[in-house]
Amino acid sequence: MGIIELAILGALGIGGYIKTRQFVRRRLRFVEATHKPGVPLVVGAVTALAAAAVAGPLPLVSWVTAVGLGTGVGLGVKHGSQDSKRLPGF
Repeated sequence: MGIIELAILGALGIGGYIKTRQFVRRRLRFVEATHKPGVPLVVGAVTALAAAAVAGPLPLVSWVTAVGLGTGVGLGVKHGSQDSKRLPGF
């Protein structure tokens, strides 16, 4: 794994985390299903599978990058859900 692949992995993981956390905090705040304990795992796994399917023909993106994106999205759902429980109005 080269430096460029690591940079892509980091950018996708961090970007997926930040965007997903913001989305869950703002838009899915009152959706009860996002607050169940298994939802981040399912969302992360589905994202990783979808990214792996897209990453197949791309030269710098591998299954490791897809797993990194799925991990970032799953953690973003988890932390966004926890944040939205602390915000007023819930």
